[in-house]
Amino acid sequence: MNPDAAQSLALQALTWILSTDDLAGVFMGSTGTSADDMRAQATDPAYLGSVLDFLLMDDAWITGFCDGAGFDYMDPMRARQLLPGGDLPNWT
Repeated sequence: MNPDAAQSLALQALTWILSTDDLAGVFMGSTGTSADDMRAQATDPAYLGSVLDFLLMDDAWITGFCDGAGFDYMDPMRARQLLPGGDLPNWT
């Protein structure tokens, strides 16, 4: 995993989130982002890190995404660590 691969995985995660009807609304509601905001920020590594933060909140989301995209279940966390803010400790 490298930063480019991390950004690619996060962009795929965003696409998966938005293609999952019930999850798209949860994402947009919890982040306060609009469709226009998402399009504008889709290449911003910090924004993509926040996408992975959201995905990593629920094991079912991780497994759903990874199973559909062919990733190892640990790949979203590995990718998150390479994006801005990913090196911060998780105290939960």
